[in-house]
Amino acid sequence: MKYQDFKRSLDIFFAVLLLIGFSPIMLLVALAIKITSPGPVLVEASSPKRAGRNGKLFRLYKFRSMIPGAYFAIRNPKNKKLLEEYRKSGYKLKNDPRVTPVGRVIRKYSVDELPQLFNVLKGEMSIIGPRPYYPEELKVQQARYPQTKQSIKEALSVKPGMTGYWQVSGRSNVNFDKRIAIDAIYAKNMSLLLDMQIILKTPWAMISGKGAI
Repeated sequence: MKYQDFKRSLDIFFAVLLLIGFSPIMLLVALAIKITSPGPVLVEASSPKRAGRNGKLFRLYKFRSMIPGAYFAIRNPKNKKLLEEYRKSGYKLKNDPRVTPVGRVIRKYSVDELPQLFNVLKGEMSIIGPRPYYPEELKVQQARYPQTKQSIKEALSVKPGMTGYWQVSGRSNVNFDKRIAIDAIYAKNMSLLLDMQIILKTPWAMISGKGAI
């Protein structure tokens, strides 16, 4: 049996286990979002899809941590400078004005990503893998870092993950060229041992909030 086949079995097992264990927290987060901010509990379906394995697009499930229409708001002509900063900083803003008060808390501890467990069950994601990038993000960043073309190809050869090698290596503190290189290294060296190492480091990355934006 190839490791990728075995990995799928592990993904299903852990996704079900984590959904059961985190269901009370997910319910509380959903209520907090609904009470404190107008709009849906999850990121809007109108938001662009992410690039999955071999570039196949899918809708990523995530608790909404920003104002409604956040993706398009930053692309409004009046926010041109903010968009430029957003792209230069690797599609992350340190003090993003679109983030809600509840959003700041759930983003810091990666609680906003728990709904991705449903993406794992659907086979669109894995528990561990590269970051699920926006197609636009890959296009813009490759233009900025031409040397990343091969790394992007490698990263897209496997399913994106809820956590991964780069997430436990600095999260948003890592620039795109370094981040995609780390993702490529994971894709080329994926193994049970490497996955176990990442899993063991993930709880501290979540609890510490280090590098989170």
